[in-house]
Amino acid sequence: MDQKTVADKFLELKVAEAMQIDYGKRVVRMDSEARKALGLTTGDVVEIKGKKITAAIVLPSHPADEGAKIIRMDGLLRQNAGVGLGDRVQIRKAEVKEAKKIVLAPNQPSRYAPGFDQLVKKYLLGKPLLRGDVLSINLFGTPFPFAVAQTIPQAIVMVSEGTELSLSEDPIKELGKISTTNYEDIGGLKDEVQKIREMVELPMRHPELFERLGIEPPKGVLIYGTPGGGKTLLAKAVANESEAHFITIGPEIVSKFVGEAEEKLRNIFAEAEKNAPSIIFIDEIDTIAPKREEVLGEVEKRIVSQLLTLMDGLKARGQVVILAATNRPNAVDPALRRPGRFDREIEIGVPDKKDRLEIMQIHTRGMPLAENVRLDDIAAKTHGFVGADLQLLCKEAAMKALRRILPKINLEDEHIPQELLDELRVTKDDFETAQREIMPSALREVYIEVPNVKWDFIGGLEDVKKELREAVELPLKKPEMFTKFGIRPVRGILLYGPPGTGKTLLAKAAATESEANFIAVRGPELLSKWVGESEKGIREIFRKARQAAPSIIFFDEIDAIAPSRTGGESDGSRVTEKIVNTLLTEMDGMQSLKDVVVIAATNRPDIIDPALLRPGRFDKLIQIPQPDEAARRDILKVHSAKMPLDKDVDLFDLAKKTEGYSGADIEAFCREAGMEAMRDKTVEKVSKRHFERALSMKRPTEVQRRPQEGYA
Repeated sequence: MDQKTVADKFLELKVAEAMQIDYGKRVVRMDSEARKALGLTTGDVVEIKGKKITAAIVLPSHPADEGAKIIRMDGLLRQNAGVGLGDRVQIRKAEVKEAKKIVLAPNQPSRYAPGFDQLVKKYLLGKPLLRGDVLSINLFGTPFPFAVAQTIPQAIVMVSEGTELSLSEDPIKELGKISTTNYEDIGGLKDEVQKIREMVELPMRHPELFERLGIEPPKGVLIYGTPGGGKTLLAKAVANESEAHFITIGPEIVSKFVGEAEEKLRNIFAEAEKNAPSIIFIDEIDTIAPKREEVLGEVEKRIVSQLLTLMDGLKARGQVVILAATNRPNAVDPALRRPGRFDREIEIGVPDKKDRLEIMQIHTRGMPLAENVRLDDIAAKTHGFVGADLQLLCKEAAMKALRRILPKINLEDEHIPQELLDELRVTKDDFETAQREIMPSALREVYIEVPNVKWDFIGGLEDVKKELREAVELPLKKPEMFTKFGIRPVRGILLYGPPGTGKTLLAKAAATESEANFIAVRGPELLSKWVGESEKGIREIFRKARQAAPSIIFFDEIDAIAPSRTGGESDGSRVTEKIVNTLLTEMDGMQSLKDVVVIAATNRPDIIDPALLRPGRFDKLIQIPQPDEAARRDILKVHSAKMPLDKDVDLFDLAKKTEGYSGADIEAFCREAGMEAMRDKTVEKVSKRHFERALSMKRPTEVQRRPQEGYA
């Protein structure tokens, strides 16, 4: 076959989504059969013809795609070719010329720092371009959208070292607005994207399918979920990919003048019908369409009524789809939440480990990562983080890297030396430091910093530590073991025993070692004189724990809020009874506690309500005994580990002499010995006599036991 025949030959392939690693690199993936048919090898440039023409570099497809007759291309290339996912494009080998000059135009009027054009040129080297192409140039994790305003010569060109690159400061009107939000910018929401595409994109692109089936396409989608989960981003991507006219409505339509808000709504719907196919996106819909029976203002009621008639009234709406987003779906008027208005409701949940990895890959696309950065390890440790939290984590890690080289930069210089820019690398330590400073947004109201307590910090109590590991760590780290043996993990653990034996310390260690989110509940703070407030506090804690799972809820001194329900409360409000009832239903009610473990501590197990102490609520009751001699020796080792001890100090002997001491007593005893050494100005170390003096001064805490208390 001669060269001309191969170059003129077109092949038709179906468009599929690109892989995350290929985004923004102007590459397409084709199987070996397609490459052979067009006489292509890896690295060749192909011309892609849809409604428009663009070009990209060819890479081999994944083994799973062999024979599928698809071409994988990212959202920017799809936009440049004027096609969507599932459409067909014509491919042929491209004739490429070297670019003499390229002019790029920004999305909005921009000013550039000196040397920025060289960074952009370095990014574009070896990439094929065509006039009108949209680019997203990722520099230090920040995307900069540009359109190719001019190429010399006017053809498919390749950027080389000899190319002159010019950056325009003003956008070029005829190229239109550059929108670079695509489905590849959304990590971990594959099912949600698929559902929305079926409802929004398909009816707009192929209405004949619905005509053939004799059904009306869906008219509305309500997207709800945690703040920062990606609801608005999803709406933007759908609008961009479907090439629909996009209108946003927010709380700004509310007006103090009678009838003005309703008129604005009618005008928006009229504009959408005129420019159909259109998408109307209502962000935070709970603010403009709340439940009518719960609001006092007449304006909100009229807005809801107007919205109801516009969405499903007597007048046909045409090709107009309503997308709405909220993180309070139960605050939205129920009349809107029925088929014909919002036909489908899509929940955006908290991402799991696999989804978090996808999101991290998106936010680190243009970031110079060091070799020791393993994104899958970071994804495994960021439980409860939503997309916005992960974006902030990546930004913070990049800022940490910047602060490291900031002292070397002379800010008065016009240019930053290239070798300093090359030195910029985001390391594993940067991510770890940033993670310590960022809390999951779902936990910000109830967040307690995870205590940095390891199992090694706890002397003795080996059996208790083993039980806690099995109950807390195992279900979170190896859930498949429980599935294999057909059992459910432990739901609650009650630690009881005399004061000072280490109950709270054990809960802290369990939280640290399991890498779970930690919510500490201070019991007495929940008690409120207002009816219903205390129960609401408990419900909120459990709701947030489910949202940010895997998580540990720790109730210290649980006897303060969950005493036995005797019915003897004198004030008539029976607050603690209601708290106990709420606790009972939250721990073993209709809503399941998946990946949420409740740990409670008390030194008065006798007064706790017996309904809490049954399997299904507190499955394990673990007694924390007074330490025996071996345990006391371990505790002494822990508390004297950082002390400069003299040779005459015998921990075995001290362990014998501290009979009846609790863990807290031993800590106080070691501290007192250290204070004695500090008072003795003649020594540099803590010696035996200092411990003996402390022993004579420090008595074990007297545990006042009542006969009914018995810890045994």
